[in-house]
Amino acid sequence: MNTFPVPEFESKIVTPDAILARLADWPRPLVFTNGCFDLLHRGHVTLLAQARALGASLLVALNSDASVKRLGKGAERPINALADRMAVVAALGCVSAVTCFDEDTPIARIVECRPDVLVKGGDWPVDRIVGAREVAGWGGKTVSIPFLHVTSTTALIEKLRTPR
Repeated sequence: MNTFPVPEFESKIVTPDAILARLADWPRPLVFTNGCFDLLHRGHVTLLAQARALGASLLVALNSDASVKRLGKGAERPINALADRMAVVAALGCVSAVTCFDEDTPIARIVECRPDVLVKGGDWPVDRIVGAREVAGWGGKTVSIPFLHVTSTTALIEKLRTPR
């Protein structure tokens, strides 16, 4: 029997149907970003910290396992299941909450949450970021943050496969 309390970060994991109730109490501006966040690396945590610096709250929406598979990143992806990916991201101090989406894009989460700032990494030009038009429509802004650390989960997986 486990007598230890559930880690506090677990409370940051929010189902899509409960996110609006949670958002009501959060300070604004609200920053929103999304991605797979499969094998968390320095590039991910740097981007998340920089995103949080653009507002008072940071909501991260993760692709469901099925959504990751549809992205064509490889048959073995995701490496980590959604529940595990959400827990790791939720454990970061800069993250206010983590939710998920099963669709191919996070547009439904973006529209329902109405973030003040929408963020993606530097490999996404603003005009290609899903939700940018909608966010601009309610007076928000979209930011593509240049990479400080060029890392990728795909490159990490390839490195693990390469014999030394």
